[in-house]
Amino acid sequence: MKGITTVLKHELLLLIEKKRAELIHVVSDKGMTSPAAVRHSQELDELLNNYHKKYIKKIN
Repeated sequence: MKGITTVLKHELLLLIEKKRAELIHVVSDKGMTSPAAVRHSQELDELLNNYHKKYIKKIN
């Protein structure tokens, strides 16, 4: 049985992959500087930052 942390980590990784795919689609359709691409990029950044804060160990 998976722990809640493992499930949450997996769900966050799925959200990251989904948002990355959406960003690629928007960029190919509307261009890298379109408002939609910028919005998707910012949302992906937020998800990645969240993942980093929760699951990446600090080096120092």
